[in-house]
Amino acid sequence: MLMNFCLDVVLDFVNKLSCLRFCVLSANQRYMGEAGGFRVSSSERVREMENGGYEVPENANEHCPGPQSESAGKSDACEGCPNQQICATAPKGPDPDLAAIIERMATVKHKILVLSGKGGVGKSTFSAQLSFALAAMDFQVGLLDIDICGPSIPKMLGLEGQEIHQSNLGWSPVYVESNLGVMSIGFMLPHPDEAVIWRGPRKNGIIKQFLKDVYWGELDFLVVDAPPGTSDEHISIVQFLQATGIDGAIIVTTPQQVSLIDVRKEVSFCKKVGLQVLGVVENMSGFCQPLSGFKFIRYFLTCAAMREKCPEMLNLIAFSEVFDSSAGGGVKMCMDMGIPFLGKVPLDPQLCKAAEEGRSCFDDSKCQISAPALKTIIEKLLSQLEVSRI
Repeated sequence: MLMNFCLDVVLDFVNKLSCLRFCVLSANQRYMGEAGGFRVSSSERVREMENGGYEVPENANEHCPGPQSESAGKSDACEGCPNQQICATAPKGPDPDLAAIIERMATVKHKILVLSGKGGVGKSTFSAQLSFALAAMDFQVGLLDIDICGPSIPKMLGLEGQEIHQSNLGWSPVYVESNLGVMSIGFMLPHPDEAVIWRGPRKNGIIKQFLKDVYWGELDFLVVDAPPGTSDEHISIVQFLQATGIDGAIIVTTPQQVSLIDVRKEVSFCKKVGLQVLGVVENMSGFCQPLSGFKFIRYFLTCAAMREKCPEMLNLIAFSEVFDSSAGGGVKMCMDMGIPFLGKVPLDPQLCKAAEEGRSCFDDSKCQISAPALKTIIEKLLSQLEVSRI
């Protein structure tokens, strides 16, 4: 009996100590590194956003208002919670950096998040080409790369090896053109092959710095390239930008079901955190290329025969379905889920080459297949946002 009593006392002490540690961290709003880092899992942080943006202790009651809420420790949901007394006396209030983020983002008209359920579907390529296209329309554009562990935007914008500079106004983006600035952790790495091994709190901290310390100036668009999936980075960026006004998210997918399964989860994430889905882009939607671009098995004989007997055939466009879309692909999924479908972009070797070389496909006369498809998608996006071309 005495042993059971002691065990109950110890468990109660551990619960209270855990909650106290949580509340102190929440009140100070600080992040820590790998050593001794306190990590809130992605599922817990989704729950945080469902509870008014307040972080929720793991051992809390259902419908916990969060320890920073004004009703913490006082609401009906708090009855019987082991953390009730500590939460009732814990410091309250919003993130102290939120005011600085709101001030920075006040000069940005439109904020667009680019998401994907899986990696390798062309999300960063789309983000880069969207930014190039908007800048070519004379909009003031910023591209923010929050893929902390796998930053590819510097490569796709032709900015490898560049560094961030500090001014009295804050961090200065790296500029491709005078109206296209880029920010990425890739500019901060001592070596391009350096791995970034960070837990959630440190990722949260650098994203917060990108939003409050970078001097973007007056922007028409801020395009945010997120990592694949629904992780700490996504929850952080949505939570911070919702306070400043975010237009919504574009989700990039490929046609096959193995990709669409995760896109449905991405749509579910957007609904849970109150983020509008602006539309879905189906990338790699078939393979298109002029016959002149193919390498035939008997290349010289085949091409020579074509040039001699029917040269016009070399200008024909060949199409092949790379990924199985028999289930309807992105179009069917969007119809089922009641979200907009922005369009399809075929798998185009010239677009891949433009991305590898860090340049716009819209300036390349060889990108005759992907560039028109991307332009149509971007026009739909501008129409949806009720933005007129300059």
